This record gives sequence, structure tokens and C-alpha cells, in this order.
Amino acid sequence: MTEPNPANKPTYRISDLHESDRPRERLATLGPQALTNAELLAILLRVGVQGENAVEVGQRLLQAFGGLRGLHRAPFKDIMDQHGMGEAKASQIKAAIELGRRLTFEAPEEKLAINSPADAAALVQYEMSALEQEHLRVLLLDRRNRVLAIVEVYKGSVNSSQVRVGELFKEAIRANASAIIVTHNHPSGDPTPSPDDVAVTRAVVQAGKLLDIDVLDHLVIGQGKWVSLKERGLGFG
Repeated sequence: MTEPNPANKPTYRISDLHESDRPRERLATLGPQALTNAELLAILLRVGVQGENAVEVGQRLLQAFGGLRGLHRAPFKDIMDQHGMGEAKASQIKAAIELGRRLTFEAPEEKLAINSPADAAALVQYEMSALEQEHLRVLLLDRRNRVLAIVEVYKGSVNSSQVRVGELFKEAIRANASAIIVTHNHPSGDPTPSPDDVAVTRAVVQAGKLLDIDVLDHLVIGQGKWVSLKERGLGFG
């Protein structure tokens, strides 16, 4: 929790830094892309704590949680309990991360088209890489491979004995989708497909042929990495 700040213990502010080193001034002059992650966090935090300016607090948070992905995954209370944080600052950080997540789903007037496995991975990786359990989602596509919707089908262990293939196609049939892309995450961070992943893929591909719905790919999402089973020829024989 945030510790009291008696009058004889000054708070270290961004204004204590030389003007050329202040994150806000650097952002205004150079643009946000020029700032480090710690500097961007410092702008949200505004002030530091005894012995640390806001940039140093940002650096400490990144180290404590293993970078931005760790902050994304971290429970709200864990961030709030860090020295110098509290509810307000933790809320600011979580809100900023959530805005970034929602930005990836902001669609232009023209529906987003999927032209490669990388396009599909870019659409889901930001959020799914931070999930602490396995989630299986299906991208529904029209005849021009434009995204109609992303639906969650399973939460928990994704294996061939538990996945009911019909469930993966239920929303695709309702939406009159022409194709689907299956995607799920590995909370371990390693996107290497398991034998169960391959077995599920094979069953889904076969069902798609019967339903006349193309199964374009099955992506496994890890930490900063993803794998296309289609590109590896796994389950698409």
C-alpha cells in the first residue's frame, strides 16, 4: 500500500529531473515512440517516492513484474501493493494497458481482412498472451477473409478429449461464415504445439470439410511468439 509521506520526507517528482530528461517534455519534443517503457509509466505515475523519481519507480515496476506483459497479466492488487503505488496509480496503469488492448480491436469502416497467419496473430496476441488459463477462440471470416467476429469457445485445458468440435462451428454457422481460424494460448509462454493441439486441429479440419467451412489455420499463442499449425503442416495433411 502507499506509505505516508511526512513533511520531512520529500516526494521525488518528474520536475526534479533536468528539463531535457523529463518524460513529458521528451514526449512532446520527440514523440511517444522515443520514450522507454519506464518513462511512459512515469508520465502515468507523475510522482515518485522517497529516494526514487517516477522514472525509477517505473523501472522498478517493470523489473518486479517482468516487463509490460507482466504488468498486463498482474492482478490489480499486486500492482497496488507495490511501494509507492496504491489504488489510484494502479488504476491508471491498468486503464492505460486496457486502452492499448482495445485499440487492437478498433476496426475501420472496412472490416479487417486476414491475409496471413501474422495478421490473425496480431489481432489476438496482445490479449491472449496475457491470459493465465488456456482459452480457445475462433475467428469467423466472410468470403473475403474479413473478420466477422471473434468468439470464445473454451476456457481451461484445451485437449482432444474435452473439445467438442461442433462447438467450434456453432457461431460460424449462425454467422454464415465462410471460414474460421482457431486460436488458443499456452500460458507457459511456449507456443510449441502439443500432440493434443495437432489432434484437435485434425478433427476441426475434417469437420470443416463436411460443413463446407474452410479452416484456414490454428494458431498457438505464447509470450511474444506464436505458431501456425498450417505453416508447419500439423493437422492439415
